[in-house]
Amino acid sequence: MVAPCPTSMMVRTKKTKAVGIPVIDLSMERSKLSELVVKACEEYGFFKVVNHSVPKEVISRLEEEGTEFFSKTSSEKRQAGPATPFGYGCKNIGPNGDMGDLEYLLLHTNPLCISDRSKTISNQPIRFSCAVNDYIEGAKELACEILDLVAEGLWVPDKSSLSKLIRDVHGDSLLRINHYPPVSNKNWDPSKVDPRQLQNCNNNNTIGFGEHSDPQILTILRSNNVGGLQICTHDGLWIPVPPDPNEFFIMVGDALQVLTNGRFVSVRHRALTNTTKSRMSMMYFAAPPLDWWIAPLPKMVTPHNPSLYKPFTWAQYKKAAYSLRLGDSRLDLFKVQQKQEDSHLAPASP
Repeated sequence: MVAPCPTSMMVRTKKTKAVGIPVIDLSMERSKLSELVVKACEEYGFFKVVNHSVPKEVISRLEEEGTEFFSKTSSEKRQAGPATPFGYGCKNIGPNGDMGDLEYLLLHTNPLCISDRSKTISNQPIRFSCAVNDYIEGAKELACEILDLVAEGLWVPDKSSLSKLIRDVHGDSLLRINHYPPVSNKNWDPSKVDPRQLQNCNNNNTIGFGEHSDPQILTILRSNNVGGLQICTHDGLWIPVPPDPNEFFIMVGDALQVLTNGRFVSVRHRALTNTTKSRMSMMYFAAPPLDWWIAPLPKMVTPHNPSLYKPFTWAQYKKAAYSLRLGDSRLDLFKVQQKQEDSHLAPASP
């Protein structure tokens, strides 16, 4: 179930430090690796990977492009917007009134879309397109590797049953680059932020991007060397994630929760701003084509563990996501309602 973290639970520093983020070395032996990936997905819905195959220069090139764009004047950046949903956006998160202290670029991963958008984003659109496409390719391959490991660890007969969802040429994967400028509390109006978002926040920080889960299958996240990301454990504890600009963080999304019939739970997370430093993060959201049906894998459904979710297309789920607020529980709309009437109406045994 995707549900907001309990707001009554306070984060204790000692407890926070005692809870470590899983770190998985992708160079280790395959069977052990798949076991660790599944365990991390089950326990946290989140983990860091090291010894991945994405070249450092591919990462640095995209960061340079992002830094150059966000260094432009406001009027120059607005030429790449407004984000509807693709392009440049500032403060607004989605169409339903959610706000944050950030600016961003949202791009569809289709190369033609990137080429078209790059003309309003960069003075050197070909260079920008190449940097974005190379990064997307690297992140996509990493996502596929993780999903193949998940399938192996779950003993799914077709090991590519998950990765083929995002390898499809008509896939709906996205790339988002978020920039969080330093924010002073003097200019912050807490009356404009949902009180639930303020619980457990450091008094020196504001909400850059509010609590939510990602609707896609998997998120591949990388940020610069400035902290701010926090994840919520299954018991409601918020954990700060130490930044690591050379590595990637993996997040379970709503769609993967459905595909595993609730064995994995999508991780709720948020981003806090910094009062002195800018933070920039890059997210590859791995998603299937719009017309693909999403339902629990046959391996994950048994008579004793029936399907928890009604089948839906990715387009249907996106529509639902866009109709709700950022922190709402989207999957509740697609749950199978367990009927108890039969047990009450059944005649007594003779």
